[in-house]
Amino acid sequence: MTGPRLLTDHELEQSTVVANNTMNRERGLAGVNSYARELGLDPVHHLLTQSAAPSWLDVCSGEGRALREAAGRLPDASVLTGIDLVGPLAPSPPPPGVELITASIATWTAPRAYDLITCVHGLHYVGDQLGLLTRAASWLTHQGLFVAHFDPDSIRWADGRSASRPALAALRAAGFTYHPRHHRLTLHGPRKVDPPWDYLGADPHAGPNYTGQPAVASYYQPSGPWSAGQAP
Repeated sequence: MTGPRLLTDHELEQSTVVANNTMNRERGLAGVNSYARELGLDPVHHLLTQSAAPSWLDVCSGEGRALREAAGRLPDASVLTGIDLVGPLAPSPPPPGVELITASIATWTAPRAYDLITCVHGLHYVGDQLGLLTRAASWLTHQGLFVAHFDPDSIRWADGRSASRPALAALRAAGFTYHPRHHRLTLHGPRKVDPPWDYLGADPHAGPNYTGQPAVASYYQPSGPWSAGQAP
């Protein structure tokens, strides 16, 4: 039995599951459908405790509504950056301090360190999820916080078997904390992570994940010191 045809990042970004994703396009800062509810923290309140000129990077930011709302509540010197594959569908000039970038997160690199990095349900549509996590770990300030939704069941070995347990073990060893009840992955402070995996490609036809929406499965093979019995 052969497994699914795995797509490159470029191919994945052209797929209907990724290109048509609307998971996070209109989510604001507070309320029922909000960043505060999804992340378990108020981004503005958190940022105000960090510095006089806090910085926030929102990955898969959609329309950038949360960043636009935050700009009016944070100091003028704040730096608020959003990156999204599609970007705002009806672009309007963002307020001062807000930069909305339309680009692929697979190749984009943060130009600076950030006090807060968030990714609300965006990892579900990224090919190399583990690669993005290791890169984002190096984009934090010394006191920075990373918060993202993560589905361990979407991490698989080349033969299709689940790699969720070894993936979580490797992430925890690198300093990440996983909160299974809310499917959140957090990290405090920057890390240099040497990932023990090689990315093989992604399957956009993996079916719904815990959100009930179609999502991507990411495929890997081990390349480092996985714990005994965890690697294939």
